[in-house]
Amino acid sequence: MTLPVTFVEVVEVRRITPRTARIAFAAEELPDTVGTAPDQQLKLCFPRPGQREPVLPARQDDPMGWYQAYLAIPEAERPVMRSFTLRRRRPGTRLVEVDFVLHGDTGPAAAWALRAAPGDRLGMVGPSALYAPPVAFTEAAAAADWVLLAGDETALPALATLVEALPEGERVCAWIEVADRAERQDLESRADLEVEWLYRDGAAPGTVLTEAFRDAVLPEGEPFVWLAGEAGAVRTIRRHLVERQGVPKENIDFTGYWRHRLTQDDAPTAEDLADAQERVAGY
Repeated sequence: MTLPVTFVEVVEVRRITPRTARIAFAAEELPDTVGTAPDQQLKLCFPRPGQREPVLPARQDDPMGWYQAYLAIPEAERPVMRSFTLRRRRPGTRLVEVDFVLHGDTGPAAAWALRAAPGDRLGMVGPSALYAPPVAFTEAAAAADWVLLAGDETALPALATLVEALPEGERVCAWIEVADRAERQDLESRADLEVEWLYRDGAAPGTVLTEAFRDAVLPEGEPFVWLAGEAGAVRTIRRHLVERQGVPKENIDFTGYWRHRLTQDDAPTAEDLADAQERVAGY
């Protein structure tokens, strides 16, 4: 299965909250079969200073070969790359929507999104069904007594697609940490969904969510848990659920999307590598 590698062009920019921009891109090429499942990852390639558009890696027949092709681009020309979750592909089109958390002018993705306008061009690697877990997720959710989804605003795009995919009658709780009340988003679901919004109001990222778990009395029955967001908070919550709440490790799907005070370009820490090894073992 070939991973899509294509240019995308901005066609629409909307502020869905004060700190979140939803940007619609028109892809030059995108197979009809991708981008329709929940929780699909993609990577956006941002141009270097002075470039109108980024240099993209050459296409490969091997679905993982694109990364070696990316590394083969001379460093001075190699695009800055960041990972995102596809929020939506508009049916019957090559239009895709991606949500950007606007956390200031310090990171390449947020800085670009603050100034994004129709006509701006990026590169996109993915999305691909290779990285979409809808069958495993929905089967695990159906086998559990109830479902718990938890994360911060970086997890909201994936979380929203997951609750949209769950069937009627599924009991689902979502705990979501955001900066303040203005960052709430409407979530649509056929499931029996209860949402608990948690506001940082100036607190450090992840602290409000971890405190909520520390003090929580969970519903009866065995849950299936999906966790995503700041890596340290995800790690702490997972340990609490396993060690204090008795949730089996295999019932927790967890991902650290970002790291406080570190970027995606920084080397993984020992804890990052241990988390990755546990995720692989869980699959």
